Amino acid sequence: MNRSSTAVPSPAQAWNELCEGNARFVAGTPRHREDVDRRAELVGAQTPHAALFGCSDSRLAAEIIFDQGLGDLFVVRNAGQVISSSVLGSLEYAVAVLRVPLILVLGHDECGAVRAAIDSQTADAPALPVHIASIIEKIVPAVRRVSGQAASTQLDPARVDAGQVGREHLKDTVTELLEQSEVISAAIAAGTLAIVGANYVLFEGHADPNIVVGDI
Repeated sequence: MNRSSTAVPSPAQAWNELCEGNARFVAGTPRHREDVDRRAELVGAQTPHAALFGCSDSRLAAEIIFDQGLGDLFVVRNAGQVISSSVLGSLEYAVAVLRVPLILVLGHDECGAVRAAIDSQTADAPALPVHIASIIEKIVPAVRRVSGQAASTQLDPARVDAGQVGREHLKDTVTELLEQSEVISAAIAAGTLAIVGANYVLFEGHADPNIVVGDI
């Protein structure tokens, strides 16, 4: 979906494009859009049709998973897809300046950050480096909700469903995004933006939407 600076797709159109691209990826029939002509088109400006905020796991290559080409996605990634000021600023830029109609927040199964958050709540958990700990702390509330245990209780990691923790953390991420960004929440209210929270299944290759905010 290449567009001019004035032809902004609707949130539904942008989501449909990603769904179709993911279906091509799953089927093994990708449509590459990274040729010389496309590269030349993008020299002057970028007009992505969606922003993607996801985990930095090497298996979550956004453009490949959704079969998108150069200039199609505005991508922001960090370990565990945790909200920070730099993430908020980047996504606000995508919405306010680039006018993307869709933000996809993408989690996945077998997430190392989620596993680290679970393990950090055990009796013999080692101290983490300060910057890693700052990431893990954002996921711990989801760990505690899934475990049903108080914050002071040491957990048995075998009794905590990592997949459910990941899904809960995805909800937290979307909620925090809306609560902390007036730019994004205003665009949702105006109907010019939607947010989809989805979980990527590594083995199958598809992204399952779990959360929708806005009209798609």
